[in-house]
Amino acid sequence: MNKDTKKTLAIGAGLATVAALAAAGYFLYGSKDGAKNRKKIRSWMLKAKAEVLEGVEKMKDVTEAEYNMILDKVATKYQAVKNIDPAELELMVKELRGHWKNIKRSITTTPKKKAAKRV
Repeated sequence: MNKDTKKTLAIGAGLATVAALAAAGYFLYGSKDGAKNRKKIRSWMLKAKAEVLEGVEKMKDVTEAEYNMILDKVATKYQAVKNIDPAELELMVKELRGHWKNIKRSITTTPKKKAAKRV
């Protein structure tokens, strides 16, 4: 990867992080249901989602199969915790699986056209 590509990827990752934080902030504080939404969020959910994100960040090539393996691994870990409602865990995993299309869209880039050779 050249220097410009790395810089572009870093900027893109930064913008994605800012967008995610803004969406989370609105969900928890900006919407009319913010107080109700804050009650729904459990600390274990935030930790689980962070573990999924860490797993995705470590992957060289992100594929749907590998993403689902990370989700399954994290879900299995949290199934063993006694005070976690299995229905809540299932809903969280379902929600995260639904994000695959957005993740794929954000990591898919259009290939650059090859420059014509001069004779």
